[in-house]
Amino acid sequence: MPAPTEEFLAEMLPRQTAAERAIHNGDAGPRTALWSKADPVSLFGAWLPIRTGWADVSDAFRRVAAQFSDSREYRFEVVAAGASGDLAYTIGYEHNTVTLNGKPATYTLRVTHVYRREEGEWKIVHRHGDRPPDEPAPDAPLNSR
Repeated sequence: MPAPTEEFLAEMLPRQTAAERAIHNGDAGPRTALWSKADPVSLFGAWLPIRTGWADVSDAFRRVAAQFSDSREYRFEVVAAGASGDLAYTIGYEHNTVTLNGKPATYTLRVTHVYRREEGEWKIVHRHGDRPPDEPAPDAPLNSR
């Protein structure tokens, strides 16, 4: 892996993993802090309609966090990543064991993130998550409102 990609991953992945654990414990704050507030930003959520613009994206994070608690495991398995200049991306799988709408759930999502460096700090500007074709749907789907 080229040095810029290794440096990006070393800087970003620990912060992103901590933020994902927090949102799966009901706290959207750390995820919100990792995202750019400068449009364009977009979220193609696994269970939510497409969101664009910071107001819609941040609202989606609060809604998602409200449905999760008791994160017992979160792991991000990186399949591919790259960084060049002020842009970077990750592609991988998120493995989760949590409580979703009051019921235990274990699931995997395929996820792609796009990052932009702003004032020297990496920020997420896009997330696309969906279930792999062979992954069963959780028993308690997220509210799509």
